[in-house]
Amino acid sequence: MSAVDSSSADKPTNTERMLLEQFASAYLAQQRRQQRWRWFWRLLWIAVALSVIWTAVETVPSAKAPVTPHTALVEVRGEIGAETESSADNLMAALRSAFEDQGARAVVLRINSPGGSPVQAGLVNDEIRRLKAAHKKKVYAVCEEMCASAAYYIAVAADQIVVDKASIVGSIGVLMDGFGFSSVMEKVGVERRLMTAGSNKGMLDPFSPRNPNQEAYAQAMLDQIHQQFIQVVKDGRGKRLKVEPDTFSGLFWNGQQAVGLGLADRLGSLDQVARDEVKAEDIIDYTQKENLAERLAKRFGASVGAGAVHAMRSAVTIH
Repeated sequence: MSAVDSSSADKPTNTERMLLEQFASAYLAQQRRQQRWRWFWRLLWIAVALSVIWTAVETVPSAKAPVTPHTALVEVRGEIGAETESSADNLMAALRSAFEDQGARAVVLRINSPGGSPVQAGLVNDEIRRLKAAHKKKVYAVCEEMCASAAYYIAVAADQIVVDKASIVGSIGVLMDGFGFSSVMEKVGVERRLMTAGSNKGMLDPFSPRNPNQEAYAQAMLDQIHQQFIQVVKDGRGKRLKVEPDTFSGLFWNGQQAVGLGLADRLGSLDQVARDEVKAEDIIDYTQKENLAERLAKRFGASVGAGAVHAMRSAVTIH
């Protein structure tokens, strides 16, 4: 009897068997998860390594191509801002390369932008004027769907502005937008506790009541920036501009109307300008392109917190 009892005791019970099966299942699941994570990190490091190699290959200077007559193209697309593809740094680098190429007979800015930063646009406008004087080359602005506000600020530096009949052109004005939540806070019983050193440090805080003095100061600043914009347009367009009551009101027009108002010179396209004006049908794009490493850096690193910083920097825009 004792021998039988001993062998029976060595056999696992149903409960023990279930626990062992659950443990084995959990262990295998954990191993699979760890394996997946190992493969994820391996692939990520491979991607980083490939991006570094790609960057190195892209930055290796290539043999200079023979100088042949062509039309130099620089794209101005999307929002104009310090952190965008149409930043002043990118556009000015592309413009310098285009002007310095002996084969470039003229430079064409192909614009499709709703506007953006007046600072970035002003930097590009100034650089175009400097490069034109230094290299004695003409600049054409070819506007596609939209050439408004800060984009038009850039366009007026060109010798000619060419548009499509349905392009949106103009919007010569400045705005500063925001929201006010002080009334909502009073209704829900929320108290704003803002501490500043400097009476105007919390200027235009959306959670504080409106301050007429601060608003007047901000309006004066906007008016001054608007006058700067107006002067740039007048300098760029000269006698071609037909000033009307709404010209500098922030209103925009289609391309056909813009030609009639002197905001643009004529209807046309990039190919037509290269063929008929520049007399060089070959078009070479000098636009600065983001490489893979830069895109990865923005996605995995530099983009952290960029939304808040961008909102602060773009509080004042030309519209």
